[in-house]
Amino acid sequence: MYEVIKERPVPEQVEILTEKLVKVLSVNSTSGEAEIADHVYRILATFPYFQQHPEQLWCQALPDDPLGRKNVFAVIKGKPGAKKTVILHGHTDTVGIEDFGELKGLAAEPEKLRDYFAHWELDERVRQDARSGDWMFGRGALDMKSGVAVHLVNVLRLSEQADKLDGNVVFMANPVEENEHTGVIAAVSELARLREENGWTYEVAINTDYTTEQYPGDDTRYIYTGTVGKLLPCFYVHGRTTHVGDTLLAVDPTLIASEINRRLNNRLELAEDIAGDVSLPPSCLKQTDLKDFYNVQIPIASFMYFNYFVYEKTPADVLNTLKRVAEEACNDVEQDLEKQYKHFCARHNMPHLSPSYRVNVLTFEELVDRVKALGTDVDAVVRDVVADNRGMELRELSLKIVQKVFEKGDVHDPAVVIFFAPPYCPHHYVKGETEREKALLTVLQRQLDEVSRATGETFEVKRFFPFLSDSSYLSLHETDRELARMTDNFPGWGHIYQVPVQQIRKLNIPAINMGVYGKDGHQMTERVYKPYSFRVLPDLIYNTVRHMLCRGTKGGECEQVQVSELETNVER
Repeated sequence: MYEVIKERPVPEQVEILTEKLVKVLSVNSTSGEAEIADHVYRILATFPYFQQHPEQLWCQALPDDPLGRKNVFAVIKGKPGAKKTVILHGHTDTVGIEDFGELKGLAAEPEKLRDYFAHWELDERVRQDARSGDWMFGRGALDMKSGVAVHLVNVLRLSEQADKLDGNVVFMANPVEENEHTGVIAAVSELARLREENGWTYEVAINTDYTTEQYPGDDTRYIYTGTVGKLLPCFYVHGRTTHVGDTLLAVDPTLIASEINRRLNNRLELAEDIAGDVSLPPSCLKQTDLKDFYNVQIPIASFMYFNYFVYEKTPADVLNTLKRVAEEACNDVEQDLEKQYKHFCARHNMPHLSPSYRVNVLTFEELVDRVKALGTDVDAVVRDVVADNRGMELRELSLKIVQKVFEKGDVHDPAVVIFFAPPYCPHHYVKGETEREKALLTVLQRQLDEVSRATGETFEVKRFFPFLSDSSYLSLHETDRELARMTDNFPGWGHIYQVPVQQIRKLNIPAINMGVYGKDGHQMTERVYKPYSFRVLPDLIYNTVRHMLCRGTKGGECEQVQVSELETNVER
């Protein structure tokens, strides 16, 4: 690959590599994730630096991964004894291609998709973009193979002047970002090993995950100095079943779940109010009853879970909110059921027996305390459930643990159990409180100002990358006490799922996102904007790294990309 791109200008290099990566389908949870890792490795192996230093390019297999997925690492070592280190990282998996429908065969063909959308009748904006030649289409073109390509090109550029760097560069490409983040979670141990063996200090990790407009016509380029966190709160709703002929005596768990959903799903009053940043409310990702087959019995249980974005709140804050909302929902359902039953009795001139519709709301931690008080070894229950259900989808396995513990609790009245399930994504941002963080923010703003003057681009720095990101796992704000409210309510933590929070806290790497720009991520019209992503962004990141790792504020001995060169790279 080096022979193909070595004589070409940077924008062409990025475009060639992006198209090459898009053509390798790497849908999450398929063997394509292992294939794309091999592809990235082979590209790096053609670079002269890694042919001279093959030991500085390697793959890290994900533990016990049935698909053979792996992280790709490449290290550029600067001058002897240099300790400052910058990480360039991105993910190589994509979402599926089901949304392409009959066009699935074109999902990995950028040129054919461009030609198709150039005659598309359904969206004038998409058609104009395709005809302009400024956009590359294809699954992963935006999210985020173009971002990986930007890093690969900068790795090549930086490797050509390694002897002038007063620091080191670590490149890593990670799988499994689109659901469990197990790629970067495994990479944490490798980053810790590299730091300990070499005495490095990680100055910053730069992710190139995609950015987009906040509203139609928004041409601001957003840079993020942190990332939003995510919790996955779940509700196990256990009701009281009856034959449908006695339906008014039941406590229907689907009714309770629906009321909780109504009070949580997309409720803006539950979104954090974060000055200067866009914040989003909880959203329901699944709601179902737990009947296995048809009968005329009211369902006994329901299950639901939510995406819950976290910006500055702690898990305890979220848990308190969830319990309050669930209690209010259950209280309203109770009152409504009583009202309906009284009305039924009055209509049919029947005695009112006043059945109880009371629903208890418990956190998983409270349920565990109740079960332990009865003499049950909860840890043994969890181990047995895990052993009997290996390979089960993690949300379902978490539910299975809760159901088994619930059975041991001798709870017969209707109840709601609130718990957390995978994944957990920590939230953090560069606060500018330490000298390292102040220096990073100063360098970043200086580079943005220079590029803005040269190109006319409008930049805005925000704290929280609004989409879920692997950057979450490089720094951590919560204390052990704050995290305990989550882990104590996380069935199977340490058995079926675990985030290395102590290693992450020890690494504490400032993580920023300087992403490629495009539209319609996770849609069939996904496309990356080439003039910015292929021309401006690579030099912006390159100069940022250069100023952090070379002597002097002007970049010292490192080759510089002058403002005049940036001007000639931008098409207007």
